[in-house]
Formats: sequence, structure tokens, C-alpha cells
Amino acid sequence: MKNKKKMSVPLLCSIFLFTIALFLWMFGVYMVGSTGYSYMIEWQFFSLCSSDWSLPIVIDYTSLIFSCFVSLISGSVSLFSVSYMEEEVFMRRFMLLIMAFVGSMNLLIFIPSLITILLGWDGLGIVSFALVIYYQNKKSLAAGMLTVLANRIGDALLILSICFLVNWGEWRIGYGMTGGFSLLICFMVVVGAMTKSAQIPFSAWLPAAMAAPTPVSALVHSSTLVTAGVYLVIRFYSTLVEEQEVLWFLSKMGALTLLMAGLSACFEVDLKKIIALSTLSQLGLMMFTVGVGFPLIAVFHLLTHALFKALLFLCAGSIIHFTSDNQDGRILGSLNYLLPFSSSCLVLSSVALCGMPFLSGFYSKDMILESAFSGFSGSLEILVMLMGAGLSLVYSLRILLISIFGQNYGSSLVGYSVESGYMVTSICTLSIGAVMGGWLLQSVWVGVSGFSLVGILGKAIISVVTFLGLFYGLVSYFLVMAFKKKFFKRLSWFLSSMWFMNLSSGSFLAGIGLKSGKMMHLYLDLGWMEIMGGQGVFNFLKDGIKLTYFLQSGNLFIHVRMFLILLVIILISGVYFF
Repeated sequence: MKNKKKMSVPLLCSIFLFTIALFLWMFGVYMVGSTGYSYMIEWQFFSLCSSDWSLPIVIDYTSLIFSCFVSLISGSVSLFSVSYMEEEVFMRRFMLLIMAFVGSMNLLIFIPSLITILLGWDGLGIVSFALVIYYQNKKSLAAGMLTVLANRIGDALLILSICFLVNWGEWRIGYGMTGGFSLLICFMVVVGAMTKSAQIPFSAWLPAAMAAPTPVSALVHSSTLVTAGVYLVIRFYSTLVEEQEVLWFLSKMGALTLLMAGLSACFEVDLKKIIALSTLSQLGLMMFTVGVGFPLIAVFHLLTHALFKALLFLCAGSIIHFTSDNQDGRILGSLNYLLPFSSSCLVLSSVALCGMPFLSGFYSKDMILESAFSGFSGSLEILVMLMGAGLSLVYSLRILLISIFGQNYGSSLVGYSVESGYMVTSICTLSIGAVMGGWLLQSVWVGVSGFSLVGILGKAIISVVTFLGLFYGLVSYFLVMAFKKKFFKRLSWFLSSMWFMNLSSGSFLAGIGLKSGKMMHLYLDLGWMEIMGGQGVFNFLKDGIKLTYFLQSGNLFIHVRMFLILLVIILISGVYFF
């Protein structure tokens, strides 16, 4: 280690975050769980126009366990950064941004008020922009601008919903709303959450955010930024359930995002982008689950997904770091001989992502498929969801084939090295969570599973969907080998481009948005608004002051002229009125 004093910063941060996670788990399970009550602490600052401006903090099962998982994953990422970012000069700045990110996420978790939730919501947007552009090159800046512009749409929609909520004088989410603006407020909150969770049509920024360092990707795309939108919808669910049209729209967008991201991941070659698209697919599955009326199961899948997805990113980061920063799947391969520990943990996390029985992903994914059968969903919607869920095995196998079991076309063995102890410790911590997390959460979350009974046919379909990817892989391999024509090239081009989401949302936000902003700056801020506003008022006052100076110069001829002008005005007005 080159600078032990510099590396002590992430080490201390990881110890602090692990301690917080342990305290929250013990407090959440044994204190809140034993009593079965939820608590709310509220500080009222002032009351204005019959509206209370306060800072409420809610302490319940969902917020405590979610914060515990955020602290656990953040601690593992900090410990991973000790070795991964050892060449970084500004290590304290990097860890300060990571801790600010964790603090903003905890503000979002524990505050149930829509007006104060903006503290955490905007904090996530600003710090994520700083982390995405951390390497300060052209690609990072373009990805950061796309990220921050997409998040700004959600910020604007939340602010508009707060403006409409003035009619109720209450900003606490979770309270039922009635009135003419209820549908509009719920729709704006849902679309704002969709921007943060990268649902269609706001999906372009999430794969672009892979320009950030790998520890940032592990934190952002597992349990913090992208899950903030899902968490907001779940917290707001008691109000959204009154407007079934909004939930219907959310379920359709979630199913389409699930299918689009799964198909795109099957044709991607970049290792980090495949994992990012798998995150997008799982986010679509969570949104679909909330839309069909099972928010608690969506929270369950959110927590289990955070464990194995963070492990997947850390294993991929270890492979990238020790293969001379190479993440192109066409070059990687045969890493099971070169990096056996990282490769084995990558296999473990991919298998958990598939929903293999008795791993953490199995419990939540099986419950989601069961709830979709027992819920009120259309047949086409169920079919799209089953296809998207079945594709998880396909892109998981793709991750393994291009990075571990495939042919290596890279450089010599000189460019490879072994994993450090810090990386091994962080990966082992998340591996235990990926294996036992689902079982532990199910033992805590007993009320989620309930007694939802699915018939034999439903169970058989769920089992077929879980392992359908193997059949799909064989069929697609033989079809491509048999035909190898332009149709497959065009189809793969369409699917790998995320259904042209980069053109529809990315270019719209980064291109048209920035160009229109520049035009408004030139023609409004520096044009009409300047002439009619600041500069116009200034010139008017300047001319008026010059006139008063002229009138008060003390010249006799000026006083005589003013006297004659006032006399003429008085005579004319007297004749006119009298």
C-alpha cells in the first residue's frame, strides 16, 4: 500500500458503516420487531396558512431494515475501495462524496414528508452527478449531464406535486387524498419516481452512468440511487391505491422496462453494462410488482436484490481491476483459472440473480411470480413479465460465458495479479448476504408471504420460467449458426440499442434540452427579460435621475419654463373639468 494514511480514510468509514448496520439490525429486529409498533418523531418549525412546516422521522420495519442494508453495502464498498482506489490522489474527497451519498439516502428513507424528502432526493441527484463525472473525461461528463438532467425532471415533478398539495395543508406521504388534484398529484409522483429508477422512457441514463468508478456503480445501482424511486412509490402507496389508473400505468411501464432491459442485456458485450441492464430489468420487475398491488413483496425483492447485485458489481470490479482495467467481454475469458475467488463469487451472485432455489433471489422472485398469478393482471401483461423474468438466466449465463468460462483473447499473464485482503473481505461479507439474505429476511418478514396459494399449474410455470433461459440459449445458438443472415443482425442492433432509448430519451434530454436552454439564455435571460427587466428598469431610473438633476440645477430659465408648463396644465385641466 503506497500511502497508509490516505487509505485509512475508507477503512474507518467502512468500520463506522458496519457498526451502524449492526446496530440498526439489532434495533430493528429486536426492538421494533418485538413490540410490533411503528414510531414517528416530529419537529414542528412553524405554522403558516394553516399548514405545519415540520420535520417528521418515521421508524418502522421498512425504514430500519432498508437503512441497515444501505449501511452494510456502503461499508463493503468502502472496504473494497481501499484496494481498488489505491492509486487515487484525492481519496478523502472520494470518501466524502460516498458518505454524502449514504447520508442523502438515509434522509430519503426516514423522512415521510414530501416537502422534506427533497433534501435527500436532491442530495442524491447532486452527489451522483459528482460521482459520475469523477474521472473528469469527456465520456464521464456526457454521462453525468444525462444523469443530472433526467433526475431534474423528477425534481421538477415533485416540486409541482408539493405545490398542488398546498390545497390539503399536509405534505406527509401515506395519508389519503381526495379532491380534483388527487390523480394529477399521484401521476406526477409516479413519473418522478420513474425518472430516478430509469423506467421507460427515462432509461438511457442508467447504462451511461457506468462511466463512474466501479465502487460507485456498486453503491448507486444496488441499494441507493436507482432504488430511491421504487422506495418513494412504496411509501406513497397508500395514496396511490386510491387512483387505480396510476397503478395500471406503473405496471405497464414496469413490464416494458423489464422486457426491454432483459433483451438488451442479451446482446451487450461490456461487462459493467450487462450488469447495469440487469439492474434495470430488476427495477422494472419491482415497479410491476407495486403496480399490481404487492408493495411489501417489492420491498422484499428490493432488499435481496441489493445484496447480490452489489456482490455482482464488486466481483466485476475485482476482475476489471486485476485485468488492467479491461471490461470488454470479447477479450475477457478463462478467469476461473486466473482469479478463482472473484470468479466463484461472480458465479454465486449470477446464480442468485437467476432465482436459483434456496439463494436470496429465489425467495423474493418466486413470491413475485406467485403474486402476479394471484393478482389482477391482464394475460398479455403476465406474458411480458414471464418473458422478462425468464431472460434473467440468459444474461446471467452471458456474464459467466464472456468473463469466466469463455476463451481468453487478452494479453499475457503479466497484466494479471491476485485479489487483496480488503477485496476478499468485502466480497465475502456480501457473499454471506447473497446466500443467507433471503432466508433471514423471510424469517423477519413473515407477514409478507402470508398464505398466498397458487395452483399446480402456476408452480409449474414458475419453475419453467426460472430455467427457460437454458432452452432459449440453445435455440438461439442453433438458429444463429443455421441462418446467420441480416435479420438477426438487424434484430440484435434493435435490441442492443435498448429499443432506441438513447435516441428518444438520451438525445432529447442532453441535446434538445441543452440547446433549448441555451436559446432561452440568449433570447430571454440576455434578451427580452433583460430589456424589460433589470436593464430596462436601470435605464429608466437613470434617465429619471438625470431629469431630476437637470430640474434642480438652480438655473432661472429652467424654473420659469417649469412654472409656465405647470400653469398651462392647470388651465387646460380646469377648462376640461369645469
